[in-house]
Amino acid sequence: MTAIDTLLQSDIDESLKAIARKVQQQERLTDEEGIYLFDHAEVGYLGVLANSIREQRHGNKTYFNKNFHIEPTNICVFDCKFCSYSRFLRERETYDAWEMTEEQIYDAIKAYDGQDITEVHIVGGVHPKMGLDYFTNLIQHIKAIRPDIHVKAFTAVELEYMARKAKVSYEECLRILKDAGQGSLPGGGAEIFDPEIREQICKDKCTGEEWLAIHEAAHSVGMPSNATILYGHIEKPVHLIDHMSKLRALQDKTGGFNAFIPLKFRNGNNQMSSIEEVSIVEDLRFFAISRIFLDNFNHIKAYWPMIGRQTAQLLLAYGVNDIDGTVDDSTKIYSMAGAEEQKPVMTTDQMVELIKAVGRQPVERDSIYNELRDYSEQELV
Repeated sequence: MTAIDTLLQSDIDESLKAIARKVQQQERLTDEEGIYLFDHAEVGYLGVLANSIREQRHGNKTYFNKNFHIEPTNICVFDCKFCSYSRFLRERETYDAWEMTEEQIYDAIKAYDGQDITEVHIVGGVHPKMGLDYFTNLIQHIKAIRPDIHVKAFTAVELEYMARKAKVSYEECLRILKDAGQGSLPGGGAEIFDPEIREQICKDKCTGEEWLAIHEAAHSVGMPSNATILYGHIEKPVHLIDHMSKLRALQDKTGGFNAFIPLKFRNGNNQMSSIEEVSIVEDLRFFAISRIFLDNFNHIKAYWPMIGRQTAQLLLAYGVNDIDGTVDDSTKIYSMAGAEEQKPVMTTDQMVELIKAVGRQPVERDSIYNELRDYSEQELV
């Protein structure tokens, strides 16, 4: 008897039993059923369904990669109310504003010479003086220094600004970057697609429709991407399901998304600090529902620098099969907002130990989920 069979024999309402049967038969949930899960399902029930899907697809495998982050600047033209990271150009002299020079960026790449890092992740503020030509040149130089590295770069917010300033289409912008050596897109900037929520938290940057159009354009030129959502602030379940439904529809159309990454709102040092952060139970609830609802996304990722190491471990029983990478302590987007990880860096051994400690199988992957090495039998140093 499976865990879902046991669930079906328990004292839960008929609507929840019907949803469990659909999951068991690998049938798609409707938007209304997704909202019903938020309103009526206990977290234990959600964990059974989400873990069943996770193990049916991946067994005990839990993926990570060896990566590092470069954030060229936190100077930004936009004013997102939830952001603790960005500074306006007029604030460039403040102690926590920065603009890396090209040489500093190249030195950061060279610092990993001789190390088996497979990915550099480049995102930052939308600087008014850093456009398409600047970043095209930057990627070309990075690939000249480290030809084997995968460049995952630029949120849709950065790309919309680049394309608009350069007066080119999204497709042309992305083709130029791909020809320079960019391999994929991260998922940032999605926040919540609902226009009324977006108006309140990030009204001056690209719309939800523009975010989706940019990722569709990336997929059309052969550049895969990730998708995100910002949860735990002023949104309601209907907004979360609407967001995921739009992602699910685009994935049906293109198949270009690698992973879905829920990002928890952190309330430190921003214009929404009066909003209380949601509990760990709510984290488990949302990740599990995302695994259940997004039937055409193969991977659900918990970004451990934001969610914390212990919560990331718990989430491996709630649908998550990826916890991102070794990262490095240059990433400040969440540490500046008060995330648990103020210096987010893990060695490979630490990553392997974290995964093994909850009975999962650590597998190193590349940026598009080719398996590189199984660490399940590795002896830790």
